Parts: sequence; C-alpha cells; structure tokens
Amino acid sequence: MSEAVLSIEGLTAGYDRAAVIRDLDITVGPGEVVALLGSNGAGKTTTLRVISGLVRPMSGRVVFDGEDVARVSPTQRARRGIAHVPEGRGIFYGLTVAEHFGLGYRGGRPDEEAAYEYFPKLAELRTRRVGLLSGGEQQMLAIARGLARRPRLLLLDELSLGLAPVIVEGLLPVVHKYALDSGCGVLLVEQHIQLALEIADRGYVLSHGEIVLSDRAEVLQGDRELLISSYLGEQQVPIGETSTGRIASPTDSGRQ
Repeated sequence: MSEAVLSIEGLTAGYDRAAVIRDLDITVGPGEVVALLGSNGAGKTTTLRVISGLVRPMSGRVVFDGEDVARVSPTQRARRGIAHVPEGRGIFYGLTVAEHFGLGYRGGRPDEEAAYEYFPKLAELRTRRVGLLSGGEQQMLAIARGLARRPRLLLLDELSLGLAPVIVEGLLPVVHKYALDSGCGVLLVEQHIQLALEIADRGYVLSHGEIVLSDRAEVLQGDRELLISSYLGEQQVPIGETSTGRIASPTDSGRQ
C-alpha cells in the first residue's frame, strides 16, 4: 500500500473559537474513495474546509502527500493537488460550460478534454450557458472542473444536493472510476448513505464533531442498525470502535 494521500491527525477546528470537529483521525489512500457520513451539523463540511485550507485548525495536522499543510494557503494547496468541489457547486450561471474551465486556475490551463472523457455529455454542451443546464448537468460540471485539475485528492461536498437519487446513481460511479483510473484519493461527504457506501472503500461516521464509527464500506452496509444508530448519534459502542471492535485503515480496502 502506498503512503496515504491524506492523513488527518488529532484535528480540532471550528469558528469563533468554538470547536465544531474534535480530535479527528482520517486517512485516504491513493485511488481510494472514503465516505464521510453524518447528520446535518455533524461537522462534515467543516472537515473538508479545513483540508482545503478555508478554515484554520485549532490543533492537529493535515498531512497531504507526506507534508503537513495545515498552515499552507488554499491557493497553494490547490496547486499542489487538492481539488474541492463545494456544496452548492460554485458555478456561474451566465458563463458557458467551456468558460468555467478557465476560471480560478494559475500555472497552466486545466485538462478540459480529460474531464469530458468522464462526462461526455458536457462536451456536447460546452457552448451552452450554465444557467440553462439541468441540476444534474450543473453537478457534472462542478465535478468535471475538479477532475480537470488532475488532483491527487478530490473533496466532494454533497454532490447529491437538490438532485433526484437516480441522477446521483449515475454520478457516483464516475467518481469511483476516476479514482481507480488516476490513483486520486477521494473524500466524499454525502447524505445518501447507501449510495455513498456502494462506491466507497471505507467510511467514517461523524456525530457532534467526533468520529463514532469507522470500517470498510461493506461492513458498514452489512450492519445497517449500528450504522443508522451511529448516524443519529445514538451509538451503543465506544467511540472509535465498530462492531468489529476497531477503526479501519486504508490497508483494509484491499488496494495494493
């Protein structure tokens, strides 16, 4: 197993000196999809914002490709290979699909054509203004912009927001395929538990800013009662343990 792309160690962070997440340990291996699950307000979005540099940690380490980047700017993290697709998509309705690939990049244009390979429908829509696209097409664009950066780590925040489950079922496998093809690690925040776990290698469950459950995706899927109780903050096992009595690591995903 190669060294983890991302390793969060003892991470505590929040806003106005109030901690939202506390003492988190999360790892993402190369080519691995990791689901970060939990109810609204559990701290999932804050976790992604700390990783991409939008929120400064109060304590702990954010290790990306073997280097602690906790004090590195968001721009520099993006240049080093962290792509963050935020909740709400971050797109501009008055611009065309193609124009979006030139936004916010420095040091060379992103690989627009490679992104179209994963979302060929966008290639057909490249001259269309984004405001005229469907919700699913807009989300395709948001993800495609992230892929075009050729990232080492892709952070996806609630890509299913406002979309019908059938559309999400078409988007998530593309994310999984990209991880396998490129070796990019993916940390996925998603409210649709089952859909996320179907494409994930491992999963973490956050409750009130703490990890209460972690294991391989197939184990979490197979213990639905424990997963749901943990998701609702009603876990009956010690924090940091699962029904198997341990926290899963990247090596448990079976990737070599």
